[in-house]
Amino acid sequence: MAVFTPVTNAELRDWLQDYDLGDVVEFRGIQSGIENSNFFLTTTHGEYVLTIFENLTAAQLPFYLDLMRHLASHRVPVPDPMPRRDGSLFGMLHGKPTSIVTKLEGAPELGPTPAHCVEVGQMLARLHLAGRDFPRHQPNLRSLSWWQEKAPSIVGFLSREQRVLFEGELAHQAAFFGSADYASLPEGPCHCDLFRDNVLFAHGKEHARLGGFFDFYFAGVDKWLFDVAVTVNDWCIDLATGALDPARVDAMLRAYQTVRPFTPAEERHWNDMLRAGAMRFWVSRLYDFHRPREAQMLKAHDPGHFERILSERVKAAAAPASSAQR
Repeated sequence: MAVFTPVTNAELRDWLQDYDLGDVVEFRGIQSGIENSNFFLTTTHGEYVLTIFENLTAAQLPFYLDLMRHLASHRVPVPDPMPRRDGSLFGMLHGKPTSIVTKLEGAPELGPTPAHCVEVGQMLARLHLAGRDFPRHQPNLRSLSWWQEKAPSIVGFLSREQRVLFEGELAHQAAFFGSADYASLPEGPCHCDLFRDNVLFAHGKEHARLGGFFDFYFAGVDKWLFDVAVTVNDWCIDLATGALDPARVDAMLRAYQTVRPFTPAEERHWNDMLRAGAMRFWVSRLYDFHRPREAQMLKAHDPGHFERILSERVKAAAAPASSAQR
């Protein structure tokens, strides 16, 4: 969410004439993230987030915005896209598709406990089930084919040891994705990026309450197990080593499966999918680190973090999902 495309106050006022959101009170850039230009927007009608999409096209964007609206209608707490006067959910600003969504309550919980993982696990399962009747289809654009596409521009920056891990895992995942078991895994719309900083908790007097999931702009139709694995790889680990924290893993998997139990194939391939989730973000962080784009506010994430996570998953099989049910 770095600012790649700056917006002046005059440009904002002109663009907002196509909305019924009142007068601008405050407008400022959001300094975290690396994909889109994001701004907090406060008007006399409420608090919002304005996003200028730097990579997504106008043809791709309806999937994400319609998905958020669909999930909100099923009581999944997500940002609600604001319609323009003509009913559309986005317009063009500086020649790029741009949307405004409601701002959720709360703040990220960067030091999650098992109790936080319970709430995230349950809501993630609800999100998956709510998406079953979503009519649009768009694949996860950062899946295996994207990793394979970016690999040639990455491997030249890797050490010999890193290259062995990278190429070995790419081959492993290609075989896994091509298997009959993989084809049988249940799928549907997934968040695909449900890290700690994409979830908000509102802190009350007694306990933290889940405020919602946001930043759906990596969402796509994928295996539900992949979405769970991505989430566990961030919420349930020791950040220094990448090792799984059994208490948080158990809490999240138990909570998820009270809403949607895993299938036998999902249980068998839990570690394979943890590896897939780690590989996806190692590839993207390597690419962003070594092939950076210019931005006013940009700090690429450390690719070594997901290298450590992937190494951990490759060296030792994670606890089977079935053991989390006992």
